[in-house]
Amino acid sequence: MSSQIYPLPSRAEFDIVAATHDAALPIGALLVKSSRLTEDNVQRILDYQKKSGLLFGESGVAMGLLTEDDVRAALALQFGQPYVGSDSGLANELVAANDPASEAAEHLRVLRSQLMLRWFESDTRQAALAVVSASAGEGRSYIAANLAVLFSQLGKRTLLIDADMRKPRQHKMFALAGRAGLSTVLSGRAGWDAIHEIKALPSLSLLPAGAVPPNPQELLAGPGFARLITALRSTYEVILIDTPAATQWADATTIASRAGAALMVACRDATSVPLLTKVAQDMRQIGVSMVGAVLNNAQPQ
Repeated sequence: MSSQIYPLPSRAEFDIVAATHDAALPIGALLVKSSRLTEDNVQRILDYQKKSGLLFGESGVAMGLLTEDDVRAALALQFGQPYVGSDSGLANELVAANDPASEAAEHLRVLRSQLMLRWFESDTRQAALAVVSASAGEGRSYIAANLAVLFSQLGKRTLLIDADMRKPRQHKMFALAGRAGLSTVLSGRAGWDAIHEIKALPSLSLLPAGAVPPNPQELLAGPGFARLITALRSTYEVILIDTPAATQWADATTIASRAGAALMVACRDATSVPLLTKVAQDMRQIGVSMVGAVLNNAQPQ
């Protein structure tokens, strides 16, 4: 009899196996495993379910043994989707996390699919994409944040960088405190610990803007930012970069040139077409690939 030594699975492979096993469990077993129900209560719910004709989760809620959040969390696990509870602290704007069944989230999934085909799957080195717009208030931060959530839901190692060091918003949307971020990394006062894993959303990390510096353009135009993006490409499959308004600051063009590509955001009934056209032309002239454009309703920035 021959023997063979098989290598132990990596942590990522173990997590996939564990998640697959959990997905095969009935909802009652999942709730017992998460300590939300006892075996006795599972049987009580099953008995009630036979009499009422309701689904297991509906029965548990009707009996007061489960909450709607409990049921949604178990269903998300069964279908392999991260569940964001009502106590996550994530901003309501993150519809891809808080309201994944919404029409807005579905429109964003269509955009994600197009970006996968046009950029992220065309070359493994093309991991970075700047999200830009001509003016303020057109929804760059909203689009960048929700796309980051959606890519992470595919299991892609995703990093969202808030490179808007003028009026940063991503730290607020993801409920992060602290002043460490991109500005402190580029000034040599912080390292990789400035990147935060988003606990509620596996596979998603955020590098916030950090303390607002007096010289954002100089930090971004220096060699440090280019080296940072190059280093991050080897770790993350998807890198999305939030930017300031392109017609107000030179930062957006610099960021897009380092990323190599840009997604243009326009806002319905608000964006100036001539300004939008000029921004796109300026970026193409310095070698930035314009991957596409998305029409958005106004969002606060």
